[in-house]
Amino acid sequence: MGMEKKIIRFEKNGPARTGLAKMELDTADFQSDLPEQHVHVYYEDEDLGLNLGVWTTTDMQELFGPYPGDEFMWVLEGQVAMVDGDGTETVVKQGETFCIRNAIPISWKQVGFLRKFYMTYDNPNAATPDIASADGGVMVIDADMLKSGMKKMGSTDPFEIGGEAPVQHDNIAFTNDAGNMFVGMWDSTAFKSEMKPFPCHEFVQLLEGEVTITEGDGTAHDFGAGDVFFIPEGTVCSWNASGYIKKFYSILDTSA
Repeated sequence: MGMEKKIIRFEKNGPARTGLAKMELDTADFQSDLPEQHVHVYYEDEDLGLNLGVWTTTDMQELFGPYPGDEFMWVLEGQVAMVDGDGTETVVKQGETFCIRNAIPISWKQVGFLRKFYMTYDNPNAATPDIASADGGVMVIDADMLKSGMKKMGSTDPFEIGGEAPVQHDNIAFTNDAGNMFVGMWDSTAFKSEMKPFPCHEFVQLLEGEVTITEGDGTAHDFGAGDVFFIPEGTVCSWNASGYIKKFYSILDTSA
């Protein structure tokens, strides 16, 4: 945990040395009995309101109310039902990726065990918006649905390419109300980028291909399909993809 500008690989059980920590819970937050929940926070910036990690829970249902922040999640085990004010459930299953809009009126209903990777953004300096309906506020990010809307990019931002320019496509599926968090799907042909500071916070779920990301001190990270990692804003790094790659991403742009 912390704000070090280093690439972070996520593991479903947390780091081997520490694992997951049991959370202290408040009965006032639940309309069910208290569950048992564990978490490992891989990165946290309290001033910004950014938090990323792996989290587990047993059966429970939270109180109905404003959801605390914009959140991007990949369900590793189990499934969850998000319940709106009319009792309508949006079910997200194991293996699915989804995001939730900040402050929508909703309740997390959990039957059985769940494990997820997550990125949450909840600006501590912003008032909670008054949102009357949860309609459209829970979005499952489906690669097949996004594929038809992929558009060829006119630039290779945020990469400065060394050598032949790749062909890259993008489809933004979700933009938060603050206009600074973006969730979508991106792909690229093979490319190599120059070493430079990364301009935003980015959480990556790699869907296809392989990439080596090298930090400014020479540390190299090899990622393949199914891997999840986080690049803090300002991390000096270069990317080397020897072939086609595709990813889901959640970006927080502090300059927006």
